Amino acid sequence: MIKRTIYFGNPAYLSTKQEQLIVRLPEVEKNETLPDSFKKEAQASIPIEDIGVVVLDHQQIIISHALMAKLLANNVALITCNQSHHPQGLLLNLDGHTLQSQRFQSQVEASEPLKKNLWQQTIKTKIINQAFVLRSLGYETDNMLKWANDVKSGDTENHEARASAWYWQHIFKDRIENFTRHREGIPPNNVLNYAYALIRATVARALVGSGLLPTLGIFHRNQYNAYCLADDIMEPYRPFADRMVLDLLATEQLGEELTTNIKKKLLALPAIDVSVQGEKSPLMIATQRSAASLAKCFLGESRRILYPEME
Repeated sequence: MIKRTIYFGNPAYLSTKQEQLIVRLPEVEKNETLPDSFKKEAQASIPIEDIGVVVLDHQQIIISHALMAKLLANNVALITCNQSHHPQGLLLNLDGHTLQSQRFQSQVEASEPLKKNLWQQTIKTKIINQAFVLRSLGYETDNMLKWANDVKSGDTENHEARASAWYWQHIFKDRIENFTRHREGIPPNNVLNYAYALIRATVARALVGSGLLPTLGIFHRNQYNAYCLADDIMEPYRPFADRMVLDLLATEQLGEELTTNIKKKLLALPAIDVSVQGEKSPLMIATQRSAASLAKCFLGESRRILYPEME
């Protein structure tokens, strides 16, 4: 079953009762003119087992410790946003799999040749998906596909950077003059950041659910980054976010501020259909398949990560 992505962008009291997430609104609670019966009926409840991602995007949200414990126990990814409404923090379950210790060990002991091979697969799929996005815009992509086929173990010739440079030069070329992909750059960089944060959380959740440690990457290595492996595995998923941003550009004014409507559309990202080995499923399910296949690679049961390819 596809898990829900729940967004809170207004003041709220969040608690739990009988395995439900209970939502109460301060404006209703503090209004002395309203009868208690109305206040009780104004409460909303959501089954915790149905939730995959929760986004907290208001400085006046109060959440109980009991609710956080239940969310994490159910492997929910809990995202907190800063005063600028951009994702800032990510909470995940520390004990997401019954064989977690064994899988941690296999991950730690993974050989360099294996990790280089896994990175080769990751980058090849990412470039192929980027090529699909550009081809849908009418661009020739023979060079992109050649770079994808030429990716060697560990991507020692850095075809990822070559393809990325070409990709970002063209993806918004007809819509935005002199666009440069930079985290702090002009819109729609902010929209891309938000979409990537959602994918990162979804991938990190899948990794924890497969008994893997998101900190230990196969390529990314940063002592200040707690989610290096998530940053690795999300690479082939980024073009799906890029395509969604392209669609938004056709219908929305993308400025410095992310409107509620834009966020609502971005929050649908984990539920979009993607294809893995010819089988369609929501992106959130696809990340679980990717994570499970990666765990098998670390355990020596497989040599291939299952990634989605655009079609």
